[in-house]
Amino acid sequence: MVDGWFTGDGDDFRLLGTRCSACAAVFFPREDVHCRNPGCPGRDLVEVPLSQRGRIWSYTDSRYRPPSPYVTDPELPWEPYALIAVELESERMVVLGQAAPGFTVADLAVGMEVEVVPGVLHEDAETIWTTWHWRPTGVAI
Repeated sequence: MVDGWFTGDGDDFRLLGTRCSACAAVFFPREDVHCRNPGCPGRDLVEVPLSQRGRIWSYTDSRYRPPSPYVTDPELPWEPYALIAVELESERMVVLGQAAPGFTVADLAVGMEVEVVPGVLHEDAETIWTTWHWRPTGVAI
């Protein structure tokens, strides 16, 4: 969906962040201009792949159709989906994303281990908009 936010597919799928060379702070979404740490004057930012796993910090479900620019077919009935805030394993930062298809809030628990997997946000006859999803570990796509 957003160029430069993730790379790879299957087991090689990773979210991409940036790390400040001066203070080692890690950012997602990526930062390409300057360090977001208010106490750091750093401008040398290096792209880094983020942890593929983390633990659920919080979650909820989306029971209504979001407004534009969210892309949906208004002719189809709305399908609720789970949103998950995940604390990444190494970075200790929280990243928001949708649960993988087939998983609802009934399948989730705070502290549960999840992994990032490629997903489809929307597709039509001409374009497939890709994104990331969070999936409980040990479950096949």
